[in-house]
Amino acid sequence: MFQKSKRQTYEYKLEILGMRCGMCEAHINNIIRQNFDVKKVKSNHKKNETIINCFEKLDEEKIKDIISSSGYDFKGLTIKE
Repeated sequence: MFQKSKRQTYEYKLEILGMRCGMCEAHINNIIRQNFDVKKVKSNHKKNETIINCFEKLDEEKIKDIISSSGYDFKGLTIKE
């Protein structure tokens, strides 16, 4: 019987202020996808958060830089392995 190998996944929860609507969420999601190899990314402007799922650790300083340079206020992140 074939068994799937279980790959290590990481979940990043970013706190981002400045998102006001669904277009802001889409903008953040696109920025993340363009700069990182991610499995899934979802933003929520009401919760001021973005959740990123990926197979490799991301460069936290790069995340901060791209969010901030896009006009949003990056407040921090947590990682769940």
